[in-house]
Amino acid sequence: MTSSLIENLIAFNLTRQEALIYIEFLSHGEMSGYEVAKETGISRSNVYSALQSLAEKGALYLIEGESTKYTPVPVKNFLKNTISELQKKAKLIEKEAPKQRENKEGYITILGAKNIENKIRQMLENAKERIYFMADKEILSCFQKEIEDLLLSEKKVVILSDFDDFSMLKGIIFHKTQTEENQIRLIVDSSFVLTGTISGSEHDTCLYSGQQNLVNLMKEALKNKIELLGR
Repeated sequence: MTSSLIENLIAFNLTRQEALIYIEFLSHGEMSGYEVAKETGISRSNVYSALQSLAEKGALYLIEGESTKYTPVPVKNFLKNTISELQKKAKLIEKEAPKQRENKEGYITILGAKNIENKIRQMLENAKERIYFMADKEILSCFQKEIEDLLLSEKKVVILSDFDDFSMLKGIIFHKTQTEENQIRLIVDSSFVLTGTISGSEHDTCLYSGQQNLVNLMKEALKNKIELLGR
């Protein structure tokens, strides 16, 4: 049993104990609470509480008979059903949540590779006119779909990189240059910037801002670099 399997099941609204019990069911099939406690070493009182919770969360089916037993919902079905429920809730949240104003003042520090990647995708998806994106191959390749979507919608896309594959995309403005490993410079609509480091680590840090001073400073730096490349 891998720890990653348990962690991923926890992401599907199971507690660590529930994840352990669900995995036992997947391995053994139909079991009673007594059998689960024997297999896992978890106290019977905790087992019975977890079994009820797992049934409510759609991970187990209750089998009525002379003795109460449970059987696991196939993992594919459990995952699909959970995702479907989350999607329904997500739509309701989007509909009912207050509209957030984009804060262009100040500077926001974004920590962790996943959070930075999510912010980059949000910025690319929200671009209305143009983007300037300077990064290495490893970073750019993660956002190829979003960049291709921008090109399809006829947005201006300027890329500075050593990733030659992007030079072949129709409509792109590509400047080949050596880039610093794991470094990113992104400007969207001359209004927002993101700059910093993204290497896949939880310790990665980027600065995001709508401060016009910083936007102008980064625009000027990229403009100068483009001019030098054209000489």
